[in-house]
Amino acid sequence: METETMIPVSDFCLYHNLDLSFVSSLHESGLIEITSTDESIFVSASQLRQLEQLMRLNQELDINLEGIETITYLLQRIKDMQLQITQLTNRLSFYESR
Repeated sequence: METETMIPVSDFCLYHNLDLSFVSSLHESGLIEITSTDESIFVSASQLRQLEQLMRLNQELDINLEGIETITYLLQRIKDMQLQITQLTNRLSFYESR
């Protein structure tokens, strides 16, 4: 990953008034990927939306890490099922049009 597309986690935490241990916990749970270089920890700009969403679940809705893991898992299952439904609908439309 390029360092230009990386955001320092310390800056993110400072901006959002967030504890660095929360981001570390998310990383340990496999919910986000962080990159360590020298003495700094970075998060990819592409994961910023995900990180902000997880932070809001914790801060605004007061959901603990285990709850966030469950919600993330269920949301991923819903996305997978929606994709499968779309694929099956397309296959069905193909055979119905014949």
